[in-house]
Amino acid sequence: MSTLAATPVSPPVNPPVNRWLQLVLGIVCMCMIANMQYGWTFFVNPIQERHGWDRAAIQVAFTIFVVTETWLVPIEGWFVDKYGPRIVTLVGGLLCGVAWVINAYADSLFMLYVGAAIGGTGAGAVYGTCVGNSLKWFPDRRGLAAGLTAMGFGAGSALTVVPIQAVIHHYSYEHAFFWFGLGQGLVVMAVALLLSAPKKGDVPTIARVSQSKRDYAPSEMVRTPIFWVMYAMFVMMAAGGLMATAQLGPIAKDFHIADTPVSLLGITLPALTFAATIDRVLNGVTRPLFGWISDHIGRENTMFLSFGIEGVGIYMLSQFGQDPFMFVILTGLVFFAWGEIYSLFPATCGDTFGSKYAATNAGLLYTAKGTAALIVPYTSILTTMTGSWHAVFLAAAALNIIAAFMAIFVLKPMRQGYTKAPAAGEAEVKTATAH
Repeated sequence: MSTLAATPVSPPVNPPVNRWLQLVLGIVCMCMIANMQYGWTFFVNPIQERHGWDRAAIQVAFTIFVVTETWLVPIEGWFVDKYGPRIVTLVGGLLCGVAWVINAYADSLFMLYVGAAIGGTGAGAVYGTCVGNSLKWFPDRRGLAAGLTAMGFGAGSALTVVPIQAVIHHYSYEHAFFWFGLGQGLVVMAVALLLSAPKKGDVPTIARVSQSKRDYAPSEMVRTPIFWVMYAMFVMMAAGGLMATAQLGPIAKDFHIADTPVSLLGITLPALTFAATIDRVLNGVTRPLFGWISDHIGRENTMFLSFGIEGVGIYMLSQFGQDPFMFVILTGLVFFAWGEIYSLFPATCGDTFGSKYAATNAGLLYTAKGTAALIVPYTSILTTMTGSWHAVFLAAAALNIIAAFMAIFVLKPMRQGYTKAPAAGEAEVKTATAH
């Protein structure tokens, strides 16, 4: 088993003249595909009212989307590592646009599921490419770079919450699917033409956290116990957040507060609209914030802090969420403490397994989100069986608390076991283990 060691300070061969531009381009692409996941909750009730389909059956489409978005990323990542980010993102943008156009015309659950599968494939291609590319361009600031990129996906839909709801209300959900899908897909395809991967000497090799001294091939990575520990923790954390993402609208409706006005910061909006807007902003902000924190205090310490907040937030939502004001505040807290997994886990993966296969390796870890998505339809079933969301909230909170303690008591010791002391002449380099 290979060891990790702090990478010595050495200047780049060539000045990194365009890596920040590449980061911005990746963020733009992520913003454009954000509605594929975070805008879904606004369509669930209108689809049910139009067609009379069971809510759990409709949410199967969300699960299909997330599964295809995640489980195919390793394959898409392999293409990125081999052929570069441009072609994969271009195809991904095309598929995203086509998917929502299909949703606009879907008159059966089967067609809705087809649209979800195509959309998930496209969104995964864009997501995996942009995150993987950021890890390659910023080996010295992986937490921050992955966080900023993931922020686009977490907060990118915030500006379109009100417009999408307005189009659904004044026209139809079909119009919203068609026009937003078309616009988002075209922007991704245009930006994709400007993406590129770093060449040797384009990036600095300064590392503040311990990093692998060699690059692990994907086949090597999946044979290490530490990968599966991270995978299990990712599933635990993703499950609760995906439940909140997919079920936010139905939860607000069942709590009878969706249209109740809430005033905060001088703004008055219906509770669901207010919550959805704030949630997306906080879900985006948390990704670079906690990514930056992890660059300084270590990955596992940051995980323990944020995962613990998430568990407490979900539990409090189960207790006080039927109050409209508390619903807005607590869902914001839940999304704030959840979104950082999409910066912490890719950064930890890059630190542990190297940069060469970063897109493929991060993609393999990202499939944990798809595994977690399989749980989402059962939350509707469990709610129907118990008559409330209480059991669902308690289960999600428990998973988060378990993951928080695993970060400190399982992952952290394993990471330290991989760490090797600096070689002679490197003692002056300030290092910190990735914990």
